[in-house]
Amino acid sequence: MATMRSTNRIMTTHAGSLPRPALIRELLTTRRDGRIADPTRLDAELPGAVNAIVEKQIEVGLDSVNDGEFGKVNFTNYVMDRVSGLEMRPPDPKSYQYRLNMIARDARKFPAYFEAVYQRPTIAGGLPHCVAPLSYTGHQQVARDIANLKAAAHGKNVAELFVPTNTPGTAEHWMINDYYPTQEALVFAIADCLNEEYRAITGAGLVLHLDDPDLPDGWNIFPDMDKAAYRRYAEMRVAALRHALKGIPPELVRLHVCWGSFHGPHHDDIPLREIIDLIFTVPAESYSIEASNPCHAHEWRVFEEVKLPDGATLVPGVIGHFSDFIEHPDLVAERLVRYARLVGRENVIAGTDCGLSRVGHPSICWAKFEAMAEGARRATKVLWGREPA
Repeated sequence: MATMRSTNRIMTTHAGSLPRPALIRELLTTRRDGRIADPTRLDAELPGAVNAIVEKQIEVGLDSVNDGEFGKVNFTNYVMDRVSGLEMRPPDPKSYQYRLNMIARDARKFPAYFEAVYQRPTIAGGLPHCVAPLSYTGHQQVARDIANLKAAAHGKNVAELFVPTNTPGTAEHWMINDYYPTQEALVFAIADCLNEEYRAITGAGLVLHLDDPDLPDGWNIFPDMDKAAYRRYAEMRVAALRHALKGIPPELVRLHVCWGSFHGPHHDDIPLREIIDLIFTVPAESYSIEASNPCHAHEWRVFEEVKLPDGATLVPGVIGHFSDFIEHPDLVAERLVRYARLVGRENVIAGTDCGLSRVGHPSICWAKFEAMAEGARRATKVLWGREPA
């Protein structure tokens, strides 16, 4: 098995996070001592919720489906529920995690805007502190997620099943190091833990969807970094990701890279051209890249000069979470045709900038997916000269 390809038509997928039912959201976020308060109830409710979200994805025209990330409290922090060696404590105000801010670079340029419209999340209940060797303990949770997704998709017309997972650098953002001698040692310890999750997913024959906002986010988080320092920062964390992928078949790996899903100016995002070489050092068969919003829609031009790795597919974001405007199918088709003419029609899959759970209402999410599916059909007609089969 391998990640799907657009052999006969433009296929469709997405970046992972989908609107959660209220009960699932409540069960995930109700905590005691930093842990899910009622895991048994959560486990009982998840199969029905996952079945419904798989059916909905198929209904709106998605070929590649997942469980909506329903088994994860949120994408950034779910790893903390699956690793031992951590204690929840109030963070030291001197730690960089205490000051960690995805909008730091923008906030320097637009302080009045952020003061007026952006409420920074509070650090409720503290942050995870690494106080002992990290060890992966999430075997039961990942097995549950795999089983629920497989059961929900059984007998249904889907081309691909995928499970979104974190990357070492992104998990490190919110983990304070009180044990390992260096930050690098911590990142590689996280990588060893995540390798076990990666093996479970690909061992079940599912696509491993790696979500790595850390790669470009480092530039936004540390506004005093120059580009040389940023490259050193990013290269170490990409090396840790490659370490986490040891023994994982690249043909079952999709890497998703975005500039963070927060709504804001994104005026100083690092350009794709300056990180594309790092992205392509990750052993994957598919690369999903944010590409539809006003800050990054122009970056299709990167592929006029940069060659897609042999055998790989490109999943450009052709619809986005950044606005509740619903993209017109003709615009979606135009974007897909443009990429297809650069990298080959069989190598392009329609995707999203980030998880569409971030739009203003679930109805907007589903309407966007319907627009993407229709745009993929229209692109197929242009590229193959016929309606999709």
